[in-house]
Amino acid sequence: MGNQDTKVRGIAARAGGWSARHRWAAVGIWVLFVVLAMGIGSAAGTVKVKDSDQLAGETRTAAQLVEDAGIDEPAGESVLIQARDGSLKATDAEFKDAVAAVVKAVEGTGKVTDVTSPYDTNTISKDGRSVLVQFDMRGDSDTAGDRVEPVLKAVAGVGKDHSSLRIEEIGGASMMKTFDDAFGDDFQQAEYSALPVALGILLIAFGALVAALLPVALAMTAIMATMGLMSIVSNLQPMDDTASSVMLLVGLAVGVDYCLFYLRREREERAAGRDPETALRIAAATSGRAVIVSGVTVCVAMAGMLFTGLATFEAMGLASLMVVAVAMVGSVTVLPALLSLLGERVEKGRIPFLHPDKRRKKAGGRRAHEGSRFWSAVLKVVLARPAVALVVAAGALLAIAAPAVGMKTQNLTLDQEFGDALPIVQTYNRLNEAFPGGSDPAEMIVKADDINSAEVKAALQEFKERAVGSGASRGPVEIKLHDAQNIAYVYVPLVGGSDLDKAGASLDKLRDEVRPATLGKVDGVQAPITGQVAGSKDFNDQLGGAVAPVFAFVVVFAFLLMLLSFRSLTIAITSIVLNLLSVGAAYGILVAVFQHGWGASLVGAEGVGAIVTWLPLFLFVILFGLSMDYHVFVVSRIREAKLRGRTTNDAIHHGVVTTAGVVTSAAVIMVAVFAIFGTLSMQSMKQMGVGLAAAVLIDATIIRGVLLPAVMALLGERNWYLPKWLHRLPDLTHDEPPAPVAPTARDDEGERLTV
Repeated sequence: MGNQDTKVRGIAARAGGWSARHRWAAVGIWVLFVVLAMGIGSAAGTVKVKDSDQLAGETRTAAQLVEDAGIDEPAGESVLIQARDGSLKATDAEFKDAVAAVVKAVEGTGKVTDVTSPYDTNTISKDGRSVLVQFDMRGDSDTAGDRVEPVLKAVAGVGKDHSSLRIEEIGGASMMKTFDDAFGDDFQQAEYSALPVALGILLIAFGALVAALLPVALAMTAIMATMGLMSIVSNLQPMDDTASSVMLLVGLAVGVDYCLFYLRREREERAAGRDPETALRIAAATSGRAVIVSGVTVCVAMAGMLFTGLATFEAMGLASLMVVAVAMVGSVTVLPALLSLLGERVEKGRIPFLHPDKRRKKAGGRRAHEGSRFWSAVLKVVLARPAVALVVAAGALLAIAAPAVGMKTQNLTLDQEFGDALPIVQTYNRLNEAFPGGSDPAEMIVKADDINSAEVKAALQEFKERAVGSGASRGPVEIKLHDAQNIAYVYVPLVGGSDLDKAGASLDKLRDEVRPATLGKVDGVQAPITGQVAGSKDFNDQLGGAVAPVFAFVVVFAFLLMLLSFRSLTIAITSIVLNLLSVGAAYGILVAVFQHGWGASLVGAEGVGAIVTWLPLFLFVILFGLSMDYHVFVVSRIREAKLRGRTTNDAIHHGVVTTAGVVTSAAVIMVAVFAIFGTLSMQSMKQMGVGLAAAVLIDATIIRGVLLPAVMALLGERNWYLPKWLHRLPDLTHDEPPAPVAPTARDDEGERLTV
């Protein structure tokens, strides 16, 4: 270890060496860090993202006005009473009896307030066959779903007594309860099942229980520590449940990957005849360095979310960045210490027929460095005809990516998100048909110095009339005053209903024509318009404006990191292009399946017709980061082989084939975990799972197994090109000189034969 030939260079090698020499100290520091992070985080508590911070544009302004006024808007509910055929009208006695019975029943529960009759509020459909009884739930709107069941039962009881009428309840509280009952555990079960799936694949990959448990243990401790750090950091950047879920996904993926890369290299070096100390040092200097380069690149990609200006995205980016950083540090510090402590015991708990030694014997004693037979055969074809391989693979990926050109993004409506399997979704559609926009009205929050002044009241009345007269709404437009706070809520059902394009046009009329002509003339009045349609539009506008800066930040910084880490302009450029190609292919698959419906029945995605707004940018950041894992790992191995004297083609073959096993194992874990989310009921989660799984699969096979070697083979020595004017850049390569190995029998390629 001390001689000049084997001098350790680079932070990863130094960290690994220190940890191996101070094993118990390294493990103790890691455990102390995890415990302290969780303890301090628990004591500090988690600051949640406020409603106003999650929104953008006018919807954020409206939410801020409501928060500043201290108004807790109750959860509103409606009971749709509708004739099952054309024989009954709202003016008939039976209809009126049903309305009176509903009003009496819901008031009798003691759970509601402000019950209004449709005959007082004129909430009667144009055809006279449908009416709405409206009321608010008592108490906190966030927990209204827990208290709505008695009201639902009361309404259902009235429905049984009036069989000629359809009597159904819908609203914030009833939808909350319905979806919690149907899908409440959906996401949580997916998160829980991800861990045993990953462990099962690792057992197959390593064939030994202890070796399989190490990556899972590292990932879980990294996730636990990050949960504590998230609580601490939330005092500066508020967090939410979405950020926690994304952190868990990313933490499991990279935590397992980094440990897998490190552990497989250490085992490989021992199988090649290195002593345990040398094998660990080489793993630290090679795979450890690749982990740091990959980890920093992933952190940079995740940091791109901080440029969106949306609190939920900022929370996701920061949480993901932290878990990657923690997993990276754990991989190059505590992992070498654990491997040094365990020694040969890392092979404990061998599983018959799965352990690599058993598989090699069954295969007739293959060489330790021979790598994957399948990928060796693929590489033989690719390297023999690299131009053909490049054209075929790139053409296939471009064809897969082609549908992405016509991508349509929007916030999914209720029926798009959940389909029509639930009765409440059918109620939602019926209500929208009878009262266009009634289920999701636009809400104008009017703040004035004196909300009851004659000028403001006249402007409100004029707005109400013009909203209907302009064609933006068919009414009824409701006004609810909060005198003490000098705030008025104006509810405007939008023409277009659940058709977001038509409803968006109605919203534009309100914002651009009706409001300026009425409330816009009154000094000192604020009147932002919010609601589901407005929120969707403002969110899209904010996200659309963030695409360019996020894209530029991620691509430029990833390029610079690759340039500094490999000292090659060519490698930096090709890595960016290949990653963009894999992201494009993922977009194409998403559009083909969820927008055009090709093969949608296979994943339960019929009739969605759009991609959820936040997904493309989210996928770009996550995939660009995760795909760097494989790229850095494979290219590092190719560069290492090249520096040890191999020809470029031989180095490519060696690098890809010897990393194929670990890249395949890592990819299978990611694909399996992401695929679990593709089975969830919510279309947004299904789209996320399918997009991530497809992209990782493409990246680990077509990109790393065909395109990367084909491109590098065609470029030859130009792979390592660095212009003279860039030689002044910092050198972050930290190449590790080859370690001596005990003399042994060798084949014609210089590889040790397995005895």
